[in-house]
Amino acid sequence: MIYKNGEDILPPKLLHELQNYIQGEIIYIPKKDKKRAGWGELNGTKFLMLKRNTEIFKQYEEGRSISELADAYC
Repeated sequence: MIYKNGEDILPPKLLHELQNYIQGEIIYIPKKDKKRAGWGELNGTKFLMLKRNTEIFKQYEEGRSISELADAYC
């Protein structure tokens, strides 16, 4: 989440109205659609973990032991 100064982004009339409710504090304004990205979707972690887990399962099916896989993949 990025901090932005209301004076820089809000029309003066809206800023004045908000100041009637809150002043000098941080307020979170949620996205309109309420749709959030899932875990790891934005930075690629989800894809990397899926790829890693697929490789582990493939090697397991090919006969590598769990102990070998644990050593190889920590």
